[in-house]
Amino acid sequence: MKRLGVFIVIGIVLWSCAKENTNVMYVKGNIKGLKKGVLYLEKQKDSVFVKVDSLEVNGSSEFLLSDEVESPEIYYLTLSKSKKKIPFFGEKDTIEISASLDKMDWKANISGSKNQELLDQYNEIKRKFSYENMDLLKAEVEANQNNDQDSVAKLQLKKQRLLRNSYLYSTNFALTHKDQEVAPYVALTDLFNANIKLLDTINSTLAPEVKASKYGKALDAFVKEIKAKE
Repeated sequence: MKRLGVFIVIGIVLWSCAKENTNVMYVKGNIKGLKKGVLYLEKQKDSVFVKVDSLEVNGSSEFLLSDEVESPEIYYLTLSKSKKKIPFFGEKDTIEISASLDKMDWKANISGSKNQELLDQYNEIKRKFSYENMDLLKAEVEANQNNDQDSVAKLQLKKQRLLRNSYLYSTNFALTHKDQEVAPYVALTDLFNANIKLLDTINSTLAPEVKASKYGKALDAFVKEIKAKE
């Protein structure tokens, strides 16, 4: 009954606050095993982590944090006196996060964000590129140790093809989801070293509301900066 009462109170708070400001994001959930500490809701501003809300945990592992979101962006749920962070794509309405204390920095269930859902799908494929690249690097080291230059040359070509395919995958993903803020975010994080034509193509096809978002503006500025130097 006590737990039911907590969720009723949370529901009332969410409903009443939502009426006042439709751009508020609520982050609620449970960190299993967390008994004491401080949870922070953070985001990056000018490359610096900024705390936008906090909650002292004392006995209950459930939490509720909030922030006003101008446009969807990456947030971090951080535990005090720890390097553990849960990154997630925050946007208005309610985001639910559940994790266990011992795995919270690398395994968490996140729902309520379309951008996060797409980012999870994207990262699953990107991990495959990363694993394949690691295998190629390991094979190249062994070939160098054996002074097998023919194998080294072939492996280097494979790495180049893999990098090109990785860039193409990221580009196609961004173009496919041009109506979501995850598109310029992917371009900025994984394509900053790519050919400017790829970045320019993504930038020019973004939906108007995405182009006006935090990452949309950052991508546009980045593309203009590169072009100015050419």
